[in-house]
Amino acid sequence: MSALSGLVEKDLVAPDWAEALAPVDDQIAAMGRFLREEVAAGRGYQPAGDLVFRAFRRPLADVRVLVVGQDPYPNPTHPIGLSFAVERHVWPLPPSLVNIYVELRDDLGIVPPRHGDLSAWADQGVMLLNRSLTVRPGDSNSHQGKGWEAITERAIVALAERGGPCVAILWGSHARKLKPLLGEIPSIESAHPSPLSARRGFFGSRPFSQVNRLLEEQGADPVDWSLPTYDDVPAREPR
Repeated sequence: MSALSGLVEKDLVAPDWAEALAPVDDQIAAMGRFLREEVAAGRGYQPAGDLVFRAFRRPLADVRVLVVGQDPYPNPTHPIGLSFAVERHVWPLPPSLVNIYVELRDDLGIVPPRHGDLSAWADQGVMLLNRSLTVRPGDSNSHQGKGWEAITERAIVALAERGGPCVAILWGSHARKLKPLLGEIPSIESAHPSPLSARRGFFGSRPFSQVNRLLEEQGADPVDWSLPTYDDVPAREPR
């Protein structure tokens, strides 16, 4: 059984994504071996194994927006397989996500929720994709250059081959290097929302309203960027 067939059988990757990623099936198998070696060496990895391909669970056919992150959060328990997102119980929120919420409020007037669960965006076809799908706990960028890039680049090429309606959001220099892979897909580029760079072009960039305008120009519905509140998330003081 191929690596992708196993992922589809476990409902971890959508069938059309498996078809699109077939050219890198051997690389996916190699990354599985690499992760098992990390565990055997006592280094481990995150997110959990069943979340590594979470960005690919929803169909390729449904993707309307691509958001590219760098790698999962290094904090233990933070990564959930969707770039920039965390589980609902995580508090305080990661600084990059806080800045995304600030820009969301300034751009569209949306009051940010008290949680970092972005799955409502994913449900609308917003693909939250990290360049590297795993990281060593507590060690940022530790799986950069280990082989994930070939897989995620193939995913982006597959989106370009499929065509629109679609818009890409490229935050930071690592993401912006992917622009040549996007073909005819329009992109919105700015500095990364990290505290180190947010004031150098991320704040005020209005990515959310820009995405909706570009989607509408392609004949697609806009994204509802508001996020639901949940009964199991307590009231918290804003940061």
